[in-house]
Amino acid sequence: MSELSSVPFWSPVEIETALRKVLIHLEQGRVLAYPTETVYGFGGAADEHSVEALVTMKERPPGKPFLLLIAGSAMIAKLDLHLPNFAARLAARHWPGPLTLVLPGGERRVPTRLRGPEGGVAVRWTPHPGLSRLLQAYGEPLTSTSANRPGVPPAMSAGEIIEQWPQAIMRGQLAVLDGGRLLPSSPSTVVDCTGRLPRVIRPGAISAETLRESVPDLIGDV
Repeated sequence: MSELSSVPFWSPVEIETALRKVLIHLEQGRVLAYPTETVYGFGGAADEHSVEALVTMKERPPGKPFLLLIAGSAMIAKLDLHLPNFAARLAARHWPGPLTLVLPGGERRVPTRLRGPEGGVAVRWTPHPGLSRLLQAYGEPLTSTSANRPGVPPAMSAGEIIEQWPQAIMRGQLAVLDGGRLLPSSPSTVVDCTGRLPRVIRPGAISAETLRESVPDLIGDV
């Protein structure tokens, strides 16, 4: 079994101890399972090779993109993504937090498989402390999708991932960061910011009513 098959990732000391090996794993284009503020996620580097490894592991159909997790607005600029004024207001109020913004731009920096049908790239600034520390150490966004096989609920513990993906772990294709069992929570609210007005495309933890305090002309999820 891979040395990185399951790594304690709960306390600040465990997180710092894990970083060096985890960064090597990411640089090799492999898939990482990690805790987030909602469920366990699968992800990796936001380059073509790493994205294809994630597509293969998730058996992801074409046209269904992954989102990007960030830890700071500088990562948006690095990707050449654009924050319209209304998106900037939402980000200022609700990031870090359970709000995913679908942003325009990034044509030269973001792989095509990360771009949704509306042409944008989904981004969330995660508030999870361990994952935020990893993103800061890595210095680049990480791709993200729920850690589960098709038709199976998203994993809420590292043990569920190890049970579902033993061969990938044994081959070293997948490493699991064990952040303990997560508590049930609502998914992030997803807002499309690629058009003239912001539009809710998935209701979630932050209500449309709350979002309209920052952007009164928000469309959807009435």
